Amino acid sequence: MKEQILIIDFGSQYTQLIARRVRELDVYCEIHPFNHLPEIDASVKGIILSGSPCSVRDQDSPRLDLGQYRGQVPVLGVCYGAQLLAHVSGGDVLPAAHREYGRAVIQVGDEDSSLFAGISSGSQVWMSHGDTIVRIPDNFNILASTESVEVAAFKINEELTYGIQFHPEVTHSEDGKKLLYNFVVNICGCSQSWTSESFVDSTIRDLKFRLGNDKVVMALSGGVDSTVAATLIHRAIGDNLYCIFVDNGLLRKNEFESVLASYENMGLNIKGVDAKEQFYTALKGLTDPEAKRKAIGKTFIDVFDHEAHLLSDVKWLGQGTIYPDVIESVSVKGPSATIKSHHNVGGLPDFMKLKVVEPLNTLFKDEVRAVGSVLGISPNILKRHPFPGPGLAIRILGEVTAQKVAVLQQVDDLFIGGLRRDNLYEEVWQAGAMLLPVQSVGVMGDERTYENVVALRAVTSIDGMTADWAHLPYSFLADVSNEIINKVRGVNRVVYDISSKPPATIEWE
Repeated sequence: MKEQILIIDFGSQYTQLIARRVRELDVYCEIHPFNHLPEIDASVKGIILSGSPCSVRDQDSPRLDLGQYRGQVPVLGVCYGAQLLAHVSGGDVLPAAHREYGRAVIQVGDEDSSLFAGISSGSQVWMSHGDTIVRIPDNFNILASTESVEVAAFKINEELTYGIQFHPEVTHSEDGKKLLYNFVVNICGCSQSWTSESFVDSTIRDLKFRLGNDKVVMALSGGVDSTVAATLIHRAIGDNLYCIFVDNGLLRKNEFESVLASYENMGLNIKGVDAKEQFYTALKGLTDPEAKRKAIGKTFIDVFDHEAHLLSDVKWLGQGTIYPDVIESVSVKGPSATIKSHHNVGGLPDFMKLKVVEPLNTLFKDEVRAVGSVLGISPNILKRHPFPGPGLAIRILGEVTAQKVAVLQQVDDLFIGGLRRDNLYEEVWQAGAMLLPVQSVGVMGDERTYENVVALRAVTSIDGMTADWAHLPYSFLADVSNEIINKVRGVNRVVYDISSKPPATIEWE
């Protein structure tokens, strides 16, 4: 039975980060919202209670019967989780005199504590809370304090139940990973056996058993997630996996041919479909971003459905869904509000009666790349920047035409090629060019021009949830701007986007 840590989510922005840190210890964990918890079985070795934007004093704050876990398995409450443990046990949680946000230094009061083994007084931690625990019940023992927070950490007597007021999962907490190691490995007794190699072995074994001799159809995009998922399925069932790569006319320059060639070299059973004209027809006259996304999604489903029906006896649909997609769909407050249609086209019409297989739906993006490396997939694919499912259509503001796509493909190719040439590509999370629906005056040679403006966008990020604009060297920006204006007919001005996410999104539409 696979051992795991259960992370109970009360809505903190840091919950996914807790999971990532636990996974870095080679221990499997799952996040579940407090109001959608699974049955607890022997595989659960410990429980972590997340933080929350709420106050335990609020009438409608997230609540949970913690008595069903305490004393059964070790429990660690983080921030709100610690306050909840204190509050329901009869302690007092009140508003802090000043909202405590930022760095603090802890003084370890119980150096014999298993939770603080190897962590000395003076260690820096990260605080982020508006309430504070001002009184603990008699059966609580204070483990650590800071200058302004007396109860920075505690243990409940006769139980392996702990609470900490700070966030060990953020890098600002110097010994945060050590504390999580102490809890997960030393206190919970997890064996640190969940590695990329073990994931590959167990997943291929499970896929063989689950799929048997059934046929699977899967749409590939050339991206990391779909490629790794397809490779796992292919290792399990061989040529019973049928892959379809659709050229929607919105790919990067020469991408259709290069991706097909790379997949064929990997031994995947793949068919390329040229559907450019269908997509251009569907996009004709559309300028609204959401309307463009929906048109692309519908056309993709029509094309994919047609190709899938040319195959006989297909039982399964393979998908490259990863764990953040799963978490987002079952959030603390239910499915999150739709800000825009997802970058990756998903869903099938009701008349396609296929079962879904998603071999990566427990992995984060960095774990997907690690699994891909174990599978021997080329670094050129694994280190590829994310690319939106609607492709260049959401980087062309306004109506999409074949002519505009051709212009943007050239600009994008020079930008991405420049990043690679100057060894900047791997320093950036995602990069691309936008074709703006404006023209500007310029002078080229002795002639006055009135041509297109393009915006270059490059960001740094860990997971794409938040992002900062990449501080690319001025010399690089000058060179690539000059190259674009000289080589791409119809462009006479290049600008660089210096907006972070939030408030701006990575894509412009």
